[in-house]
Amino acid sequence: MREYYDRRAREYDDWYLGRGLFESRDRPGWDDELGRLVEVVASLEPGRTLDVACGTGFLTRHLRGDVVALDQSEAMLAEARRRAPRATFLQGDGLALPVPNESFDRVFTAHFYGHLDDPDRRRFLQEARRVGKELVVVDSSRESSEDDEAHQERVLNDGSRWHVYKRWFTPARLAAELGGGETLFAGRWFVAVQA
Repeated sequence: MREYYDRRAREYDDWYLGRGLFESRDRPGWDDELGRLVEVVASLEPGRTLDVACGTGFLTRHLRGDVVALDQSEAMLAEARRRAPRATFLQGDGLALPVPNESFDRVFTAHFYGHLDDPDRRRFLQEARRVGKELVVVDSSRESSEDDEAHQERVLNDGSRWHVYKRWFTPARLAAELGGGETLFAGRWFVAVQA
């Protein structure tokens, strides 16, 4: 998957911004909901935060406090450095976090958890609990999909095709998987839970 994200880095934000291959998608209310999600992320209490699988830093830049942004893809980190220059950046594996125990107030992740199969979900949650006091997960809402999960084919601007595992969540289901938690955001396109 690292190669997929390396190749997708420069075009990844087209998904958020409805540009390029995403320009013709019908996503009613997307922009307003994305704006509200950004407000939720920006309203989190400042603290020492590890943003796991930070991608291009699209949401990272709204986290307050001392932020360490981690991604396995150097191309994604290069984009994130431009977008969130106040953060510290670390290349590493989101399933084997290269940081000491209890070194963060919060572990934050957006659109990473929904790509993990069951064994990897367990590994991620174990790692998140090892390094942080709380966990905030942002992912895709079940309201926006006919399926709970699917294997999708994704086409990049260069025409390459990739197969990606994807899940969508209700707030209750996401909270249950995280071992309980508070719904921070519940929309048609996005959900966010704090555990």
